[in-house]
Parts: sequence; C-alpha cells; structure tokens
Amino acid sequence: MRIVLDTNILISALISPAGPSDSLYRAWRNGQFYLITSEEHLEEFRRITRYPHLRPYIQPAAGTMLNEIRLLAVMVSNLPKLKASRDPGDNFILAMAVAGHADFLVTKDKRDILSMKRYQQTRIITVGRMAEILKE
Repeated sequence: MRIVLDTNILISALISPAGPSDSLYRAWRNGQFYLITSEEHLEEFRRITRYPHLRPYIQPAAGTMLNEIRLLAVMVSNLPKLKASRDPGDNFILAMAVAGHADFLVTKDKRDILSMKRYQQTRIITVGRMAEILKE
C-alpha cells in the first residue's frame, strides 16, 4: 500500500505523540505501508516546523522525522503541474499522489483536499479511516 501523509498529519504527529497521527506515522515506520514524499513536501515540512509558535512543541523531533522520511520514504520527482485543489498550495500534494501512484492521501484539510474524496486513483481520507483500513 502506498500512502501520502499530508504535512498537517506529520506536524500533528510531532505535536501529539501517541495521538492518531503519530500512530499512523509509527505504522509506516513499522513497515505497514510505503510513504510517498517529494522535495516539495519536505520543504513545506521544514518551513512549517520553523514557525516560532510551533518550535517549542516539536523540536528536536522535527529534525529526526525529516531525516527518517528523507532516508526511508519513497521519493517522487517531476511532479505533474495540477490545478485540482481550490487551494493552489495543495496541488503539489495531489501531484505527489499521482506521481507516486498512491492508494491513499491522508489529510486533515476538510475544506479543500478531504472534500474531494478522490483524485484520480487516490482515495483521500482521514487519519481515523486510514487506521481502520490498516486494521483490516
């Protein structure tokens, strides 16, 4: 199974250890699925983890997570140019799912990405639904 974890899922995993997003991240680390990422994704992650209001909650774990993802995830490149999301900043996440042949994109973005429910071959779901699928 190939999965894209939206940046909001990764940040949530850092902020709430042992929470649902962290459980999903640990499931990847335990080999339950392949994580799809890209340089654009890692750059967004780096940018967000530098926000002063977040730093006290996520340092130094953010650097560890970034290194793990860079070393162990499936890196995709040459992302297609898409205009599928109402939020242009989210198009690279959808492009990453396309380029990585992702089965699922997991997000908390209810207003934009999650409301799509599917993009091409990729189902767009919540953390809770992904946890259910991994238990099946």
